[in-house]
Amino acid sequence: MTDRVRAVLVTPSGMLLTVKRIRPDVEPYWVLPGGGVEQADATLEDALAREIHEELAGCARIHSLIHVEEINGERQYFFLARIDHWDPARRSGPEFTDPARGAYIVEEIPLTPSALARIALKPESIGDLLSRHASELFGLADVCSPHPA
Repeated sequence: MTDRVRAVLVTPSGMLLTVKRIRPDVEPYWVLPGGGVEQADATLEDALAREIHEELAGCARIHSLIHVEEINGERQYFFLARIDHWDPARRSGPEFTDPARGAYIVEEIPLTPSALARIALKPESIGDLLSRHASELFGLADVCSPHPA
């Protein structure tokens, strides 16, 4: 079974950072940043940090694992994390050099049930989970802030 990691990334303004996928002949949909765990990744958190760097040219503070689910033969790990800076113009993942894979548009979405209901967040199960717990996750955004030195 393949392992994948995904980040529920809370921005400084309390928004959810997503990637809008636009592909030929497919309705637009949104995903959470992340991807496959590679052999060189020492931990799931290391894999997630690498993926965030590749997809967003960002660095996140990972707070905690919030959900694990098996989807189409893959085990997906969803982590709550905080991100302060990202630069999609500097991303480096291999998917961004293949025009046949479509567009990857970074978008901030309000972390509210009504805003989440307006997008097709995939997998649907994580969209449902976030909608049900949006107020709790928004409250945890402060927990993701760095600890004082």
